[in-house]
Amino acid sequence: MKKLGIAAKWLFVLCLPVLLLTAIIGGGANSLWLYEHSAEKYGVGQALANSGLELSDSELAQVYVKLISYYNSSEEYINLTAVKDGKQLNLFTPEEAIHLKDAKGLIWLDYWVLLGTLIYVLAYAGVSLARHHIRPLAWGLAWGGSLTLGLILALVLLDTLYGFSQLFYQFHLLFFSNEFWSTPGYMLLLYPEGFFIDGATFGLLLMAGLAIVLAGIGGGYLYTRRNRPS
Repeated sequence: MKKLGIAAKWLFVLCLPVLLLTAIIGGGANSLWLYEHSAEKYGVGQALANSGLELSDSELAQVYVKLISYYNSSEEYINLTAVKDGKQLNLFTPEEAIHLKDAKGLIWLDYWVLLGTLIYVLAYAGVSLARHHIRPLAWGLAWGGSLTLGLILALVLLDTLYGFSQLFYQFHLLFFSNEFWSTPGYMLLLYPEGFFIDGATFGLLLMAGLAIVLAGIGGGYLYTRRNRPS
């Protein structure tokens, strides 16, 4: 029984960074603010105009709204049209639609991992509180938050050593079975590399903040209890 408790506690520790990471990824994939921020910062509208597709800011925002809606729908392939030279055209080529389908699959995998880790974390915390096992819960929060910060530090170190572009390329080789991510078309214009850099930057900063809060709560409780006058 004691070994089971130790295993449950360590699983809680390991679930915390996964929970935070998947929550950040899921939130970023659904953040219209992030899309609009990157579109303005990296001149997406101008890049589209240079390619012959004129979209107002509101029309471009609607494209991103429909992309977010697609990621959360049961639709297999995206069907998104736009007007060019007075004619309706499919915004994405068949190859781009396949890549977006694959990306949608990863987003849904992220959702399922997020749900699984959230259920376990809440269940462990609930049982610990119900049984008044506050110390193991605080210990798990302190170590889980610290492990999350260690993971962030490792990612920053990898980015320093290899650069974001190389890491992003290796990510695609690892998680996609084809190279349709590099297919020329509007997809690359709508998703400039800076979009992912900003998303990773904002996400890791938020993730670090949450990790510090969790580690602070757990560590603060343990410190207070250790130094409580007898």
